[in-house]
Amino acid sequence: MLALVVAADPPYATLAEAPDPRPLPSEALVRVRAVSLNRGEVRHLATMDPGAITGWDLAGQVEQAAADGSGPPAGARVVGLKQPVGAWAERAAVPTELLAELPDEVTFEQAACLPVAGLTSLLALQICGFVLGRRVAITGASGGVGRMAIQLARDGGAHVTAIARRMEGLAELGADEVAPFLAPEGEGFDAILDAIGGDVLGAAIQRVNPGGTVVSYGSTVPEPVTYPTRALFGESPGATVHGLFVFPELRRQQSGSRDLARLAERVAAGRLDVQIDLVASWREADRVLKAFLDGEVCGKAVLNVD
Repeated sequence: MLALVVAADPPYATLAEAPDPRPLPSEALVRVRAVSLNRGEVRHLATMDPGAITGWDLAGQVEQAAADGSGPPAGARVVGLKQPVGAWAERAAVPTELLAELPDEVTFEQAACLPVAGLTSLLALQICGFVLGRRVAITGASGGVGRMAIQLARDGGAHVTAIARRMEGLAELGADEVAPFLAPEGEGFDAILDAIGGDVLGAAIQRVNPGGTVVSYGSTVPEPVTYPTRALFGESPGATVHGLFVFPELRRQQSGSRDLARLAERVAAGRLDVQIDLVASWREADRVLKAFLDGEVCGKAVLNVD
């Protein structure tokens, strides 16, 4: 089969022949139709061994159902999360616990955006708990996770503040307020979702309300996090700072298939726009990867496996 494998030179990925996957009994063999890019996997390409296949998010059609009888049947249109990696290929063996059938109204391109970004936004808000009438801030809101989190928090009845350097379109998604940065002083928030780290996470800790929650799920900047200690235990007693990494969280909750189905149903109903900014053939991966790393993509980038 063809796969987008790690290469030694920038942009560190190229199409090449690769061995077909051999599914475990609990895995379905999926013919991949579309994949979406995530910052973590793209940034790590330069550190991986040449010839390796990476990629987490995929959508396609089941060629061979799981031998243990779990998961969707052969022929089903599906969305899946490949863990640890291996989505950037013509075929992928996907654990059925991370695979869900798609409603007819959802395209492969839309579905491919849901696994990492959609599940991260959903799990982050679940960690924060009941948000009806609460103040929620989302940093890095112009990215894939942030754009979906705005919509999910809005539908949950929250007052949403979106923090992003590129603010176009965020109010239309449901943000009540849009700002270019999060200052360490100001009105507090009951929940803060942070994708940046560094000074931004430090400011978030200083802005969380007593009993509130800060969820850190990304690290766009390498700088360490600093904040006045009393700002947390003195000004916000009972507040928590929760580190979220989607893969172990899904293993802990065993909710991957169910949560993917929930997200796909929202897309089908018109209640969730996955915000695709760039679509191209995987034969143009070098151009798309460069645009993604250069910060030219606002939302999700999708590669069609044609």
